[in-house]
Parts: sequence; C-alpha cells; structure tokens
Amino acid sequence: ADKENSSANMPITKRRCSLAAVSLVIALSSTLSKTATGFAYAPNFITKIIEQSTGIAPVGLLDVTGGSGSLAVTDADADITTSSESSPSFVGPITTRFPPEPNGYLHLGHAKAVSFNFAVARAFSAGKGRCHMRLDDTNPTKEDEEYVKSILEDVRWIQRGCPPFDVDDSVDAVELSEEDRGPWYGPVRKTSDYFSLIYDAAIHLIERGEAFVDELTAEEMREYRGTLTEVGKESPWRNRNIEENLELFRGMRNGDYPEGKYVLRAKIDMSSPNLNMRDPVIYRIKHESHQATGDEWCIYPMYDFSHPIADAAEGVTHSLCTLEFEDHRPLYDWVAERVFDAGLVDRLPRQIEFSRLNLKYTVLSKRKLIKLVEDKHVTGWDDPRMPTLSGIRRRGVPPAAIRLFCERMGISKSDSNIDFSIMEDCTREVMDDASPRAFAILEPLKVTITNWEDDKLEDFAVPRHPKRAELGDRTVPFGKTVYIERGDFFDLEGPEGIANSGRLPKGFKRFLPDGKVRLKYAYVISCNEIIRDPKTNEPVELLCTYYPETRAGNTPEGEARVKGIIQWVEASSGTKCKVMQYDRLFKTEEPGKESGDFLDDINEESLTILHNVILEPSVGADAVTVINKISNNPGSETEKIYHSSLAYQFERSGYFALDSSSNVDDLVFNRVVTLRDTWDAGSATQPKKAENIQINQDNEATQTQQQQQNKNTGGNAAVLDDARRVALRAGTILEAGPHPEANSLILCKLDCGDVNEAGEPEEPRTVVAGLAGKIPFDELVNRKVVCITNLKPARMRGIESTAMLLAASDGQEGDDEVVQLLDVPDSVPNGELLSFENMKPCEPDAILKSKGALKVWDRVKAQLRVNDEGEATYQNDGTVRKIMTSAGPVRVTSLKNCTIG
Repeated sequence: ADKENSSANMPITKRRCSLAAVSLVIALSSTLSKTATGFAYAPNFITKIIEQSTGIAPVGLLDVTGGSGSLAVTDADADITTSSESSPSFVGPITTRFPPEPNGYLHLGHAKAVSFNFAVARAFSAGKGRCHMRLDDTNPTKEDEEYVKSILEDVRWIQRGCPPFDVDDSVDAVELSEEDRGPWYGPVRKTSDYFSLIYDAAIHLIERGEAFVDELTAEEMREYRGTLTEVGKESPWRNRNIEENLELFRGMRNGDYPEGKYVLRAKIDMSSPNLNMRDPVIYRIKHESHQATGDEWCIYPMYDFSHPIADAAEGVTHSLCTLEFEDHRPLYDWVAERVFDAGLVDRLPRQIEFSRLNLKYTVLSKRKLIKLVEDKHVTGWDDPRMPTLSGIRRRGVPPAAIRLFCERMGISKSDSNIDFSIMEDCTREVMDDASPRAFAILEPLKVTITNWEDDKLEDFAVPRHPKRAELGDRTVPFGKTVYIERGDFFDLEGPEGIANSGRLPKGFKRFLPDGKVRLKYAYVISCNEIIRDPKTNEPVELLCTYYPETRAGNTPEGEARVKGIIQWVEASSGTKCKVMQYDRLFKTEEPGKESGDFLDDINEESLTILHNVILEPSVGADAVTVINKISNNPGSETEKIYHSSLAYQFERSGYFALDSSSNVDDLVFNRVVTLRDTWDAGSATQPKKAENIQINQDNEATQTQQQQQNKNTGGNAAVLDDARRVALRAGTILEAGPHPEANSLILCKLDCGDVNEAGEPEEPRTVVAGLAGKIPFDELVNRKVVCITNLKPARMRGIESTAMLLAASDGQEGDDEVVQLLDVPDSVPNGELLSFENMKPCEPDAILKSKGALKVWDRVKAQLRVNDEGEATYQNDGTVRKIMTSAGPVRVTSLKNCTIG
C-alpha cells in the first residue's frame, strides 16, 4: 500500500484535471494503434498457398515453427493446395477483397473475414499487397443505402489504427471523396460498377452456346434440378438456338418482360454430382430501382456469376471466402476461365475457403438477429448485447481487441465452436493496457468523516494509468463526506452478518464495524458508528474517523499496516451517472440446441441497470468534453470520434465505456467486460454471482475431493504423494523483459540447473509469466526463485514456456494486487529439488502431461499458502509443512497469510 500510494503528491487546492479529455482520447487511440500493429496471425494454409503459388514470402506472421523450418499444410487443405498446378502464371499485385452484400449489419462473423483479408494483404507487402472494399449490390430488393453506410463505417472502425496501403500507380492515385476514404486500397468498389461487363460476359456465353434463356417456373426448375442421388433433367428450353437466346436476353435487358417470365441459365451439366453446376441461373428480371444505378437496369446477375467477374475485373488475385462457398468453387472457376478466354479480363482470380466463425453463447444467423430486434428482446441493432459490430462498438470493445481475437482464432478449414470467453479475454488484454483508471462507486454507501473540517477539500494527484506516465495525472478531491462501495463494508451486526451466522466471508479483507481500512491514495479511516434504515436495518451511513498521519499510503512507525484498500468518491464533487451492466445475451453455449427455440435460452440477467453510480469528477469532466466535441465536430469518416472511445477501468469493478445515449446532463456508461471471467466453466448455464462465492465453492470442492481420497487410502497418503510428484526446484533468473506480443506477460531466461547426459550444463529455460507491471525487471534479474520444471511446456502468445515461477499474491484485483516471488537462499545451488517439511524426499514425474497428472499440480497448488511468518507452506488435512531448501525454508519478502500460485 505504501508503494502504490507514493505517487499522491502534496495537497493541490482547487487543482483541475491535468489532461484534457480530447487529448486523452487521442492518446488512447494512439495506444490502440500501436497495440494493433503488435498482433499477428500465425502462418496458415492460405498464406502457405499464396507463398507457394507466387514465390513471395509473407512478413509479420507469428513464428510458430519452433525452428522446424516450415508450416505443414494439412490433409484437409491438400485438395486446394494441389489445384494450384493448373493455375496460370501469377500476375500481381497480391490483392484480396472484402465483398459484403449491403442488405444488413455486419457482425462478429464478418469481423473475421475483414481482419483476415486485410491482414493477408499486409503480410504480402513484398508483393504490393492490397485489399479492396467492394459492395456486392446485385439484389436491389434487399439493399439499402443505410446498410452501405453502416458497413463502410464498421470496416473503417475495425481497421482503425492499422497502416494504410500504398497507392503507387497513376490509375488508383486519384483524389478520393470523403465517402471513398478508408483503410482499403483505392475507392469503394461496387459490383454494380461492372454491370456492363457482366452483361457482356453473359452475351459471350450465349454466343458460345454456353447459356440459354429459360422459362421454367421456379418450382419446375427445382423439380428438374434433381437431388444429390439423382441426376437432373434438362430444361425443354435448353436447346434454343443462339439467335433466339440473344433476342430474348436483350428483351429482358430492355424491360420487355415481367419478373419471373424468363431467366438466363448457364449451360453446364445437369448430371454433375455438384448441384451448383446443374445449369445454374445467372441472370433474373427485377423491375426495381437500384440504390446505386437507379432505373438503368431491370435485370440483375446472380452472385455466383457476378462474383468471379468482379474479382477478375478489379485484379483480385486471391478470393478468400468461408467454407459454405467451397461447393461453389467449380462454378467460380468455370465463369472466370470463360471471361478470361474471351479477353474480357486480363487475369484469373483464385478462390480459397476457410472456416467461418462460430461463437458460443451467441447467434450470428441474420434471421435470428432480426427476430431479436423485431420481437424487442434487444433495443436495436446497436444494442450492446448484440454481436453486430455496431453493438460491440457501442458497448466499448476496442477494434484492436476484435482483431486480436480473430488473430488468436487463426485460420483453418476445420469448423469449431469458439468460447465467447476468448473474445472477452482479448478485450481485457487490450483495455488493460489502454484504459485509464478511475474510481466509480456502483452501489454507494455514505461515509462521514467526523473529525474533518466541514468545508475543506483536499486534492490528490493520482496517475491516470499505473504503467503509462504519458497519460498524466487526474485530480481526486477528498472531503468530509465520501461514498464507498456497499460491498466493501461487511455489516457483521446487520442482516448480512446474521445471514452468515456472524462470520466473515472467507478472504474478506476490507471494511468492518470497529475496523480500519485505507481509502486508496488518501487516508486510513475507522468505523465508529453505523446509521441504519429503521425499516430494513441496513446501513445507510458510516460515521468514521480519519488518521492524518496515514496520508498517501504512509504507515506510522510502530503501527501495523492496514491490509484492506478500497476506492471512494468525494460526495460534493462526484458526478452521478447511470451504468448499464451488460452480460452475455444467452445463458447456454448453443442457444436453442436443447430447448428447440433459441429465444428460450435468453439470459434474463443480461442487463442490470444501476441508477445511482457516483464517478470521480475527472470522469465526468472527460465525458462532458468528449460529448461536446462530438456535437461540435464528430470528425471525418475515417477519424470519427465515438462516445465509446472514452473508456476506463473502474477500479475493482471492470472496464466501462461512455454510451452514445449520453448527454452532458445524463451520463451513461456501459460495462464492456468484467475484470475477470465471471462465467463458471463447469456450468455452462450459470454465471458466477460473486468472486468470494466461487472461491468458497472451489475450496469446498477441493476439500471434498481430498476427503474422498483419504477414505480410499486410509489417510492422506494419496495427497502427500501428489506433492512429492511435483518438481519444485531452485533456479536463478538470468534475464527478464517484456513479451513481444502481450503486454500482460513477461519473458525470462531461467537457470534451473539442467544438465545433459554428459553432465554438461543445458541452455537456460524460457519462462513466460503473467507478471507484467507486478515486479520491476531489475528486481527479477539474478534472483534465486522457486520454479516447477516438470509441467508440460505451454505455448503462450507464440513462445513456449518450459518452466513456471511460483509467486504469492495478496488476492487483490487488477492494479491493486501485490505479487511477490518465492525466494530461495542464495547459497542453494540451481536445480536443487526442494522438499516438504517432515515428508519423504520428493520423487517427481518426468513430465506431468496427462490429464490425470495435470490434476496433481492443481490439487497441490490449492494447498500452497504463505503463513503468518512469511514462509511458503503446504497445508493439507490440518497439517502445515514448510517448503524447505538445504539452507532453510522458502520465504517471501513481506506478504503473509496469502495464496501461492
């Protein structure tokens, strides 16, 4: 506490926030940009195919080869890899595209396609890589300008912070309109830009005898098509002569016929095992005005026909799409080859498929999303619980977090159902680095400092971010009346104390009646009296005393350090706001799978509204400034300012962002994500309600498991054997520094005393640990520590970790957590196998790699604690055993009575 509060300076009377809110948003955007470029996809079968077919190596991909040399292409991908043998010589530049249909709003599934298409283009910068933005506007019935604007806004947003593509030729180096500007290469393209070319291609097919005008009804066409087990039947109009087909098709173009009278079909093979090749429809009549071309056309091409032509026309070299289009690839190639042979285009694009994104606890089907909106289960398409990009943006998820999520999911041809918690973890990782900290009291409890002067306010200068000095300080006033979180005070004498039989919740270290607690950055206070609601007996006000000598983390000599540290907000300067606490929209992994109706699985607790939240004044000031800035100048299409760009970690509560419904008199913040995963992996239908409840449940489960083992073995022998199977060894940290791909991780080189068969020293082990910001690097180097050397190696953000450091934690959350490594006396040699007091010597497994063996470490870890003497111990069945070295017990610097992990 002394260390973390040392940045609170001398009183600064009437000081204002030292950093303007708009500057803060710009600084945070810059951070997200830097963070974004630090991410990378792992090599995958698509990058391998492109490299093999073009001779151009990708750059900036994760190194996951482990020195083996190259990435293998799996059997599942072999068919598309070998097909490159028939491709013509490569003509660059390497070009991908994102071609959504403007008939709806983009969602997380589209985010994967956006991220990967843009990332592949950037990875092949040596081949002048570029990615086009194209709207597939071939169906005027369902398309709307609203969707066009929404799609372009979403793509601009999700790629925010990524480097632009260089425009290096005179054809594309033209001044772009505001609407055309974006992270893509050149202007926004539309399939409708190529309607004339596509029409010419259809005429060419008719002239070659490879297309005909058909007048079967839709129902008759389905009957004639056949099935997967029965060949199709040729249309009676299939053999019209070329002249008649041309005359009818031109009549269709001129608007001479009603909708449904005729269609144009490709003449391929009605006996093909691939239904898509059985004379597919390539043009239909639609007497509807088009949002881009108006009434110029009354016939419109089908996607399977227009797609390869548009790709070829704009120079797309690699058409990357999801697996549902795999069966359409033969038709794609058939069309592309014919327009190429006709000289209508000068290159052949190549289609490659990858698996689509499937997410647990959500739905991505357009039909189901429409149902959610129309039945008012959500407030609209931008409801922060929706998987739409507009909803995710409004909630406050940074675009860098979505890109990180897509990159971590990687690219393959195997379908998988991804746990939503991975998306949440990526959001936490990005926001932890980018988000300034602030005090927000979600459920306020009034505290009156009885020995404080009535009108006196004292200002504390507090860092906006503990690891980012460039964000500056914020001013936090302190006065006679403050608010604290109701959950930080446990009322032993009130209803909650009675309900808990007068016992403290396990692990509770905060405020108690007649107890002391530190108000973070300020003073220690003690509770003297509780003012209660006469009806409920609940506390409504605490009368407290403050101790002037404890200012800014100081502990007077001779007094014990107060362990509990809580946040607070001064009453007269605080800003009141509403907080929308969002959770997952569905309570089951696969909505509707068991119930039969996905609506039955909606999580009724997906939104909790808190109306009386109190914010520290700097947050209110920042919010008002940003709202005014958006009102006066929201920014260009490419640099648009969003309310949600103002985001914070509300200390010990989670990450929150300003909602777009906010105004200067009525602020609303959305909870983006909790500080930790609050969903129980063991119970897919129930979120955890409180961290301490889960801790108690975990402890009870561990105790039950151990009791059963004791019954089976006549005592605690089985558990003791567990402890002896873990290789706890002494080691020295030789090097320590940041992980190149993850801000929350550090990278260490560790001498564990390993030797080869000849007795010669082995290379130091590599350790990846989640200690970033917890212990300074200079305090790690040359430190003798405890490490586990027989766990299965784990790859963490592209780097394999071959050992684990043991550390103690005081159990606080987020930036408040104090972590200390287990220290070993310097005289102990590296590699020494540690033991447990009064136990037989350890006999560790070579590697704990099976599922059963891994549970051994889980059971042992649950029983490791630091005792009240600061010694590391193994506590089981009432017996406490110190972890011993040849020079005495293992200790920690100052922590006591806490967990080890």
